[in-house]
Amino acid sequence: MSDADPNLDGPPWEEDDAPERDANTDDMFGAPPAAAPEPAPAVQPQAASPAPPAEEDAAYQVLARKYRPRTFEDLIGQEAMVRTLTNAFASGRIAHAFMLTGVRGVGKTTTARLLARALNNETDVIDKPSLSLTAHGRHDAAIMAGQHMDVMEMDAASHTGVNDIRDILDSVRYAPVEARYKVYVLDEVHMLSTQAFNALLKTLEEPPPHAKFIFATTEIRKVPVTILSRCQRFDLRRVEPEVLVEHLGRVADREGMKIEQEALALIARAAEGSVRDGLSLLDQALVQGDRGEIVPTAVVRDMLGLADRSQTIALFERIMAGKTPEALEAFRILYGYGADPVQVVNDLLEHCHAASVAKMLGPQATRLPNDQAQTLAALGAAVPASALSRTWQMLLKALDEVRRAPNPADAVDMAIVRLAYAADLPGPEEALRKLQSGEPMGGGSAPGGPSRGGGGGGASAQLAARPQVAPSLPDPQTFEQVVALIGEKREVSLQMDVERFVRPVSFKPGRIEFELAEGAPSNLANRLSGRLKEWTGRAWLIAANGQGGGETLIEQQKKTRARERAAVEADPFVRAVLEAFPGATLGEIRTLAPPVELPVIPDEADDD
Repeated sequence: MSDADPNLDGPPWEEDDAPERDANTDDMFGAPPAAAPEPAPAVQPQAASPAPPAEEDAAYQVLARKYRPRTFEDLIGQEAMVRTLTNAFASGRIAHAFMLTGVRGVGKTTTARLLARALNNETDVIDKPSLSLTAHGRHDAAIMAGQHMDVMEMDAASHTGVNDIRDILDSVRYAPVEARYKVYVLDEVHMLSTQAFNALLKTLEEPPPHAKFIFATTEIRKVPVTILSRCQRFDLRRVEPEVLVEHLGRVADREGMKIEQEALALIARAAEGSVRDGLSLLDQALVQGDRGEIVPTAVVRDMLGLADRSQTIALFERIMAGKTPEALEAFRILYGYGADPVQVVNDLLEHCHAASVAKMLGPQATRLPNDQAQTLAALGAAVPASALSRTWQMLLKALDEVRRAPNPADAVDMAIVRLAYAADLPGPEEALRKLQSGEPMGGGSAPGGPSRGGGGGGASAQLAARPQVAPSLPDPQTFEQVVALIGEKREVSLQMDVERFVRPVSFKPGRIEFELAEGAPSNLANRLSGRLKEWTGRAWLIAANGQGGGETLIEQQKKTRARERAAVEADPFVRAVLEAFPGATLGEIRTLAPPVELPVIPDEADDD
């Protein structure tokens, strides 16, 4: 491929739009044989290139068409399918029918056209079906333009009847005109009627050796199993966000535009694994900045109607901490900046899922930036799995309410109130235990008022009327007090791990950020968070963010002992003793306890 043409070796994409039709015919398969174009000269393949014409008044071509893949190597995120097809073509075990399925924009129609080219691949050095596609194949230009007489494309969404299938069955008997195979591409095949599927069954089971069928659909469940059993099926996967971000960055570079990496991540997230959607959003984002200027993340966020993820994480933290006023204020700030209430609830659902996954598998399983992953992992460690599961169910119900509410923002307010109130509610087992032991249930304070009930005065009534004396729980205000509390509770193993491996970054009651020293146990944060919640009666967020903490307590103790030893060795008396006794060394240094003064016992004579 030529480096001068960015559209032949440019970044790939996957898209499923309909082929271009010949303006002089209404035939659904493209141009009839009588209207076939003359054989193309050697430079003709360049005419099929999606590169925009050099004229200044030429129509702009969107990125989703400009960067359509030209070879199987250009397909991104579909390595398993490409590997299977490569092996099949290399060994000559080529199926007579293929079923391509997947969500929108992952490359079904593009793959179908590439397969049609591969089946009819013919160059000066290739004379058999091959996935080694080049830019100058004998049939490539016509196939990619949808104008090849032996490659017939039909949109099954607009040709659903049995008569449309009969046209295929009538033509399949005849040998190809100029290519190796007659290839029939049926897009959105699930839209065919039951009679059309039945008419296709026999031919699909025993097609002529010169015929190949390629089906594409987004609704695989609507395709009859009798059709599926006659096809080789390929499920095209959603493209992973990190792969899509890299691809969008390459496209932006080739367009001579600059965009922030975080903005690309937002676009990839909004595309939901669809390359076509991602390129369409990138096309929209690039017009927000001038050539040479970087498109900022804030502009893309406003374009997508998204909230800053760090702010929605902070909102989720306040909700799970039961801080209703702070949570409501945080949401109203987001709403004032233009955040969509539905999207905010969707973000809260993602945070709840990420905290739950991080609780079980660790922060790396969230696929979020490190700081966000660590924050949600710490939150997941501090909140019981039952509470996260309950929050997930409540958020799902809230999402439906927000979508149906006449004022979505008001619905979010009410959802936040419910979520914050229920944040500390116990699960069924814990609630039963507390009822049996007479402990308070928690979950918010109820307004006071006169006691209810009659004047029976039984034992249970007297117990209920007796004021509950809450036990005094420790409330450490410094990191050293936390370590001392661990020692008081005789958690020797936890205390040793904290003293050896924790490098404090910041501390405030209820939240500890630290860097883990090398060799630290992977579950140290979870153990510390669980014990502190048990002892203090409050949730603790323990985050190992790795941002350069201070010294561990063991390291501090070693330095203190080294300073004390240096001071003793510098003492004139000690130095004189060491010089007077050659070979003598200073052993262990101990701090003696101060002398204890015994009380004076008066003599008996003094009493007399």
